[in-house]
Amino acid sequence: MTTERVTFTADGVTLVGNLAVVADGAPAVVLTGPFTGVKEQVVGVYAARLHQHGFTTLAFDHRGFGESGGRRAHEDSQGKLADLRAAVGLLTAHPAVDAARVAAIGICLGGGYAVRAAATDPRIRAVVGIAGGYNSPVRFSTGDGDGYRRALASFIERYDDELPAVAPGDGGAAMGGDEPFAYYGTERSAAAHWENRVTYGSLHALMTFDALGAAPLLAATPLQVVHGRTDAYCAPELAEALYADAAGPKEIVWLDARQHIDLYDAEPYVTQAVEAAADFLHHHLGGQTTATNTSPPTENP
Repeated sequence: MTTERVTFTADGVTLVGNLAVVADGAPAVVLTGPFTGVKEQVVGVYAARLHQHGFTTLAFDHRGFGESGGRRAHEDSQGKLADLRAAVGLLTAHPAVDAARVAAIGICLGGGYAVRAAATDPRIRAVVGIAGGYNSPVRFSTGDGDGYRRALASFIERYDDELPAVAPGDGGAAMGGDEPFAYYGTERSAAAHWENRVTYGSLHALMTFDALGAAPLLAATPLQVVHGRTDAYCAPELAEALYADAAGPKEIVWLDARQHIDLYDAEPYVTQAVEAAADFLHHHLGGQTTATNTSPPTENP
């Protein structure tokens, strides 16, 4: 796969990405990934695999992370949606891309951003969430609204302070526990421009970002949800709710993954997710289907 380093802007912020054109007129996919992730990590893995299945791909660093500009190590929900609009604009304007065949794929937190982006940008003709984080302030606050508001207050109080993104054991981190550290704290995720830090304000952004509420707004935009049956970090219940709330063409694929991060780089789960997504997108965007499909059964409405 030959990639081209590209730069583009959103709200005056310079963004850096890797564009891989597969052929003139091929369908194209913009990818958005996990919290704090950079283009050489999870989205890079999926971009390479999707390219093999006939897609032009764009993997890029959101503002504040990797090589892109913006406030460092800070999750900016509305800014990231602006980044995705700009990325879609880059693809639709590219001479080798059919502007009517552009999709978005999000992995982990990116799943929620991809859905929200597709709900508000009709240029995105189909959307796929893989191990997606479909955040819902309503659900987060259900049962303990006061506790939810206390958490928000604590994040606002330390808004500009930073904490590690991951830490071993019980060390304080934005993504607590051994599982995130097993990926970001080891060679599995090695990337020159990834930093193990994030603002407390980023946690406020995560807790107030409504991805689940975007599902009904997709209207006729095709949605595929690919999710592990066991996932301690991005709830399968929210994936199921997103699927249920979407009114248009939709498909849900359950994988027998044992951990959330299995869908970052572990086999056979990445292959299963890629093949399911490729077949879904080729069906709805038009074009080839995968030569060999080892994906598990899907459920359709």
